[in-house]
Amino acid sequence: MSASSERPRLLLVGGAGGLVGRHVLAEFGSDWTIRSVHPHPAAGEAARGVEWVPRDVGEITDWGPWLRDVDLVLNVAWYRFGPERRFRSLADGLLRLVRASEGVGLRRFLHVSVPDAPAALERGFPYLVEKRRVDRALESSRLSYAIVRPTMLFAPRDKLLTVMLRTMHRYHRFPMFGDGGYHVSPLSAPDLARILRREASLSISHNVTAGGPQRWRYSDLTDEMFRYLGRTPRYFRLTPRGALRLARLLETVGSSLLYAYEVEWLLEDLLGSPPYVGLDRPLEPVAPFLATEARRLRGG
Repeated sequence: MSASSERPRLLLVGGAGGLVGRHVLAEFGSDWTIRSVHPHPAAGEAARGVEWVPRDVGEITDWGPWLRDVDLVLNVAWYRFGPERRFRSLADGLLRLVRASEGVGLRRFLHVSVPDAPAALERGFPYLVEKRRVDRALESSRLSYAIVRPTMLFAPRDKLLTVMLRTMHRYHRFPMFGDGGYHVSPLSAPDLARILRREASLSISHNVTAGGPQRWRYSDLTDEMFRYLGRTPRYFRLTPRGALRLARLLETVGSSLLYAYEVEWLLEDLLGSPPYVGLDRPLEPVAPFLATEARRLRGG
């Protein structure tokens, strides 16, 4: 614990404005002092007394001032899409943070990463190549660390399940890639924050796969989403190749609805991670969340 405070001090890298960051703030905010690094102000931080550091992670060359009195670093910073230089800059900033954390004798470092991806993406896609640089730097460091690798996350205002529900509600149909026989294990963002709190209390250095409580066949999950909307499941059937073409077309026109690498990841059946174990209460199933969001869309 910091000598300067009775409350442990957390350096949150990536800030509280994103899906994970919002729930980290809710989970840690009551009994931790938080310093939050991100370029733009985020709702809720000021009210909770969070110290905002208005910096881009990739531009920070000296982390020393921001690590002062810090007990735990928790990195949630990453981009969903962008040019190679964007990922490289962010990774370079995080590597400097890892080295600086070693230098000050940080107690614990948590890093939110991603599950294993198709081999071709791991070898050549900047999103993953740069992410794994950070993973490997932590693994080879002297730090006590946990690399937490969650699967499909859900919560109000998420960028996946709520978008899928809105699309079904608006168009009464939904694209299905291949036969839908691959799997997903939805994990709630609040549960991920609880996982991070537990991992903060441990001393073991390890990689942690974090799935939700149920492994769904993808087509069964989408059928269930249609039913919550009160509709018969109806699909635009696409071959795997056609699905990738559609995703690349959406990228070309600037849409953030779906990216080709996400389709490829899904089709390789690598996102049905087993449930995380060790929490003090069960993981939240996705069905009640879908029911609530569907009611909201229907005006109920």
